[in-house]
Amino acid sequence: MRVDEIAAPGEGPYGVVAGPDGALWVTLVHAGAVVRVAPDGRLERFDVGAGSGPTVITTGPDGAAWFSRMRDGRLGRITTAGEQTSIAVAGSPYGIAVGPDGTVWFTDTTADRIGRISAEGVLDAVELPVTGGFAAMITVTPDGAAWFTLNQANAVGRIAPTGEVDLFPLPTEGAAPVGVAAAPDGAVWFAEIGAGAIGRITPDGAITEFPLPDRAGRPHAVAPDAAGGCWFTEWAGNRVGHVDAGGTVRSVDLPTPDSEPHGLVIGPDGTVHAALEIGSLARVGPSDLS
Repeated sequence: MRVDEIAAPGEGPYGVVAGPDGALWVTLVHAGAVVRVAPDGRLERFDVGAGSGPTVITTGPDGAAWFSRMRDGRLGRITTAGEQTSIAVAGSPYGIAVGPDGTVWFTDTTADRIGRISAEGVLDAVELPVTGGFAAMITVTPDGAAWFTLNQANAVGRIAPTGEVDLFPLPTEGAAPVGVAAAPDGAVWFAEIGAGAIGRITPDGAITEFPLPDRAGRPHAVAPDAAGGCWFTEWAGNRVGHVDAGGTVRSVDLPTPDSEPHGLVIGPDGTVHAALEIGSLARVGPSDLS
């Protein structure tokens, strides 16, 4: 397989997720839209609203996609048929994840709290024991715990199913974590955009950091695989990379210079799609890495 790109109809592809319909769903942060990319490459665009700023996107147990609207303080929901609804949550929501019980978790970059919406639609928040932490992305492990990154507090946090909050400081100063994603084994991977490294934390809080060859590459998002490794994007390095379970790092340069890769997702066949803010999706396979 060669690395190639799929054009998206609009400005600023940012987040990408695989839907249960076999399509990719992509947010366009600058265009205020969500795009469906069918398996045959056909594109369908759904306008969200000028100034909405759709960013991170995920799917829930009901098959609908949820996404953050960081510029108008709302969360959006879109079904595979393209039907949209939204919920006002105030602030600037960014990271978003849906737990196995249907709870929607989201971060607010303007406040030291994590929001959540129950499966019954009740909105509340968990206050964090930190000031100015800048909660970035969030994920949910199979046990129902919500893990999140604190970009300015240099830590990873965990909200237990019972509500207790624990913070785990990172070993590297100024690591500024952003992307975070749960692995099948219960561990959590995260991207250290400030340190040029990929991190992994176990359920009991043990942290391992994997420095990248280009420490200035600014890794942004992560996607763990079934083999115990993790894919990642390098926003400043213009690369997509992978670290295996043994810590070996490989990567591939993207064909378009300065494409600004952000979110990524692993397809059923192991192919990785990364959202490039320049206006397209990159398709990368394991054989492309060097």
